[in-house]
Amino acid sequence: MVDVGLVGDQIITGLSIGSRLFLIAIGLSLIFGVLDVLNFAHGSLYMIGAYAAIVAVQNAVGNFWVGVLVAGLVVGLVGVVLEAGFIRRVYDRDHLDQLLLTFAFVLILTDVVRTIFGSGSNVINPPALLQFTIDFTDGLAIPAYRAFVIVASVAALGLLFLVLRTTNIGRVVRATSSDREMASLLGINVPQLYTGVFFVGSVLAGIGGAFAAPLQAVTPELGNQVIINAFIVVVIGGLGSFTGAFVGAYVIGLLIALGSLVVAGAGQLLPFVAMILVLVFKPQGLFGGAET
Repeated sequence: MVDVGLVGDQIITGLSIGSRLFLIAIGLSLIFGVLDVLNFAHGSLYMIGAYAAIVAVQNAVGNFWVGVLVAGLVVGLVGVVLEAGFIRRVYDRDHLDQLLLTFAFVLILTDVVRTIFGSGSNVINPPALLQFTIDFTDGLAIPAYRAFVIVASVAALGLLFLVLRTTNIGRVVRATSSDREMASLLGINVPQLYTGVFFVGSVLAGIGGAFAAPLQAVTPELGNQVIINAFIVVVIGGLGSFTGAFVGAYVIGLLIALGSLVVAGAGQLLPFVAMILVLVFKPQGLFGGAET
């Protein structure tokens, strides 16, 4: 018989995993929903964000929150270089060409980071303000920092919807994602808008990586580890769907955490089973496409 307290702990772990997956998947969905680009290098941007936060906190600013901002800015600038210098040239090509190009950058960025930092693992402590636990019952508690990251993922979803639905720039982004040619005829600088959207998506990946740094070991392989699950999330939720990315991330997080309670190793298998079922029975995803 499974211990109730253990199940509760695994649910909390699953929610924590889901929150981290969402912070990378939302940027992936934003870029695909607006630019129609499958960016396989998004996991590497997440990894760079984690390293940027570690370097900033340990060797420069010494403050976790400033480190998060530094990570977002650094990764945003890296994303702009990738988009303006390379990815922009394959907008009108097949998704396979986009995947091949961005996968090349996965290899390049991973080797660059490995050369600079080595292959060992790195970690930083959560901010002192959040180094306590929130007790629900005698046997069930959640570290405050994990709770913060979960709340931050919900806030990120709400903020993105707020900007896209209620601001002029949001309306321009939605119009451009619907009809790029018409937007260009109306005077919208589409290349500049695309660069801005890619910057925002990259910033989200960088902040997600920074938030992950106190929760897991950071290695040059971190990007490769998360991008597969992130793609599973967006496939299950629906490519371009922010709500789908949110639901999919938490479903995958719970499957990873709870699967091991059923059968050893099932936590790594169940996300792929879920993706196969969605592709077979609802190939457009649970929430069926872009919301931008």
